Amino acid sequence: MTLDFRFDVKATDGAARTGTIAMPRGNIRTPAFMPVGTAATIKAMHPQAVRALGADIVLANTYHLMLRPGAERIAALGGLHKFMNWSAPILTDSGGFQVMSLAKLRKLNENGVTFQSHIDGSRHELTPERAMDIQRLLGSDIQMQLDECVKLPAPDSEVERAMLLSLRWAERSKKAFGTQPGHAIFGIVQGGVSVPLRCASAKALVDMDFHGYALGGLAVGEPQDIMLATIEATVPQLPATKPRYLMGVGSPDDLVEAVRRGIDMFDCVMPTRAGRHGLVYSRFGRINLRNAKHADDARPIDPLSPCEAARIYSRAYLHHLVKAGEILAMMLLTEINLAYYQCLMADMRKAIEAGRFTDFSAATKETWQRGEAMKVSSSSGIASQDI
Repeated sequence: MTLDFRFDVKATDGAARTGTIAMPRGNIRTPAFMPVGTAATIKAMHPQAVRALGADIVLANTYHLMLRPGAERIAALGGLHKFMNWSAPILTDSGGFQVMSLAKLRKLNENGVTFQSHIDGSRHELTPERAMDIQRLLGSDIQMQLDECVKLPAPDSEVERAMLLSLRWAERSKKAFGTQPGHAIFGIVQGGVSVPLRCASAKALVDMDFHGYALGGLAVGEPQDIMLATIEATVPQLPATKPRYLMGVGSPDDLVEAVRRGIDMFDCVMPTRAGRHGLVYSRFGRINLRNAKHADDARPIDPLSPCEAARIYSRAYLHHLVKAGEILAMMLLTEINLAYYQCLMADMRKAIEAGRFTDFSAATKETWQRGEAMKVSSSSGIASQDI
């Protein structure tokens, strides 16, 4: 392992913790939320604006970038940071999840997976070695092993088969990663919602000694309480000295509850995707600006938000932009959502450091409830009510 990746825990409050991941391109304050820049862009946002909202790191996707414009092309143009004008750390996922969910006519075997592009039908092969080669060409700071993510529910035998294959791929991924000063590789714990399988996966990955560990294969259809129980059982199997990353999660409530259980890093398309569809996350819960009742509402989203867009534009104006299909609606609502997510993470860091995370969580949820907050997690996908 290189000496230029360091994780320091600053404070704990129960299982919740706050700290810093130090890397050559900058520090990552944890708990951290990584905006998702699938194709080397946070949709509807300038990179500088994303950074100004408080993001220390963003995520980009190996599968999408290998297909278009191509990892070799990005490398020839100076690497992903230069290509997308983002100087802070970047994490790239391995592309395994997208292959399973997006690709056409995929075929899985011990060596890897062959598939047809969802863009043009061209054929490709993704192996652990190729996944790491692509991420090396991109120049991402944190790289993920290739794994197989099974959609839930699935038979235990299928979940175990995928978990064991992912472990064998983890060994090959780590070997292919080699020595990359200034860069890190994370292993991915699999095993569905089976506690014995999750624990076995975690133990084997810890023995391989990765820089950090991710929990993959959650928020893929299981209820929130099952997801949280799986996290609670898995986290103690991971070393306290390494960061823990919950992949693809989630709603504000998911983030609070996962941090309570010891998770340090998150990514999710929820805030950016919601912003493009007229939905806002705020201190008062989720606001559906498509609803006609906002047409005459002169109030801003949140007069106390540090995000200017949340303070200076009326709900009536934002409702009008959404109904008119204006691009500005997507831009403003995406900014408001990402600002709220970063504020939520910053507030959790402060609460943990002050030893008042439980009080903070209760007060935050009470405010969501008073504002008729959405009672939904990313894993269920169904809102009980919107304001």
